[in-house]
Amino acid sequence: MKPQQLGFQVDLSRCVGCRACEKACHHKHPDLPRAFRHVDEWAGERREQGFLSMSCNHCASPECMRVCPEGCYEKRRNGIVVHNSSKCIGCGRCVGACPFHAPRILPYIEKAAKCDMCRERLAEGRQPKCVEACPVEALRLCSMDGTEMDWQDYPLVRYTQPSLRFIKARQPICFLREDR
Repeated sequence: MKPQQLGFQVDLSRCVGCRACEKACHHKHPDLPRAFRHVDEWAGERREQGFLSMSCNHCASPECMRVCPEGCYEKRRNGIVVHNSSKCIGCGRCVGACPFHAPRILPYIEKAAKCDMCRERLAEGRQPKCVEACPVEALRLCSMDGTEMDWQDYPLVRYTQPSLRFIKARQPICFLREDR
């Protein structure tokens, strides 16, 4: 049986920048100075603009796991990359190696921590807090089934193969009204 690879799907046309996903993550982890999930504003070519919800992408080939000298990272059968903070020495190699800056050193314990896709909620058959909180369903949990993005044009992440799927923003339809 082939292992499953869970990932996040972000519909760039739906996200309105309400930050409900970010707030839900921070509510679940109130001791963090900044939530694991964050919403960034972006501007593209030709007036395209929008919001992008980002967190750990639970990569198929996680660089954080490869560089950790203490073996603190584990890739679960469902694709979730989990960090074991009890083994962590706080060296920060994982922080520097991740192209998404997902792991971070927590100042009060001086150890790394990262999103675990709310694995205890998944075990109960529920969605991660960030996905559940999104009022417009711009953020979803999905199974990566071979229809992932082609990362060849993105050299910084082509080797890590992030478990992330974007639904490209559609150009808005504008209607002109003539005043009479």
